[in-house]
Amino acid sequence: MTDLLSLTPDAARAAVAPWLAARSEPAYRGSQIVARLWQRPVASWEEATELPTALRRALAEAFPLRRLRLVTRQLSRDGTEKFLWQLEDGEAIESVLIPEGKRRTLCISSQVGCALGCVFCATGRMGFRRNLAPAEIAGQVRELLLSPAGQAPTNVVFMGMGEPLLNWEAVDASLTILNHPDGFGIGARHITVSTVGILANLAKLARRPEQFRLALSLHAPTSALRLALMPIEKKYALPDVVQALQQFRRRVTLEYVLIGGRNDDLETADHLAGLAKPLGALVNLLPLHPGGAPDLTPSSRRRMLEFERRLRSRGVEAVLRRSRGLDISAACGQLRVELEPRRKVRAEEHARVE
Repeated sequence: MTDLLSLTPDAARAAVAPWLAARSEPAYRGSQIVARLWQRPVASWEEATELPTALRRALAEAFPLRRLRLVTRQLSRDGTEKFLWQLEDGEAIESVLIPEGKRRTLCISSQVGCALGCVFCATGRMGFRRNLAPAEIAGQVRELLLSPAGQAPTNVVFMGMGEPLLNWEAVDASLTILNHPDGFGIGARHITVSTVGILANLAKLARRPEQFRLALSLHAPTSALRLALMPIEKKYALPDVVQALQQFRRRVTLEYVLIGGRNDDLETADHLAGLAKPLGALVNLLPLHPGGAPDLTPSSRRRMLEFERRLRSRGVEAVLRRSRGLDISAACGQLRVELEPRRKVRAEEHARVE
């Protein structure tokens, strides 16, 4: 059976066309079917009442609609919502919806677990389980539209569980589904891919014509310090990653989680400024989430403000974000871990880009 929700809109239409022709159905049915995948999604084909009953039944057999099952939803006092979705094989992934004014940013996952093992990240300590299919990635947006509130996110960030560029083929298709007018129709500049810097696939993302935004998960301005926090530095050295950022025609954001006594002194801020300024990058300063690693200490508020001011004094645009969802399990991987108490893993803040 073909999973239409894992195909791009054009590929889905091409897959449906010969099937409709074999049933002697009019060609316009293809557009009606594709519209029900993402633009006006249905939970089951039975709900697509503009289609004949016999066709709906045949669609259910030939092209069943893949769903994510909501296991847990947490709502913070600040409006942040955390979702834990169960997949068909029993694995689970997380999404976080962050409202702010008219903006509704959805942080989505691209893998179950993660192989990178960053010291501040619960998802990494969970280990890698498997890649997500496009239907499971874009499905996190689809499920919001199918919910009783039915409100679409205005922005989507690949900053949930997993490293997007280690699942490039599925993320590539998902970007098209999110952005395509016959998909969710979210503007490319409202879609951000966050990566530690997987060089070959970073180049593939750079070659896409759309203006998708890029955020580099940096967290340290020197190779030595980054290696202490992120083992991936052994394979993709910081100088090579920074050079690869030159391929992007649009502004890059550098994500930087501030960890007390590890990467938050003013000399380190000077190193960061020296890296960010030539790139013209925005630096997103992120507090270490209180639900994070118990062996790591969040930077003090005073130190974070000093760090931000130091960057600005060096001519770098820097923004200190505030933690969201402090009264729920909003850190990346935290909710999943809490349902598996035997796994001794920890969590980091959900980074976000505006």
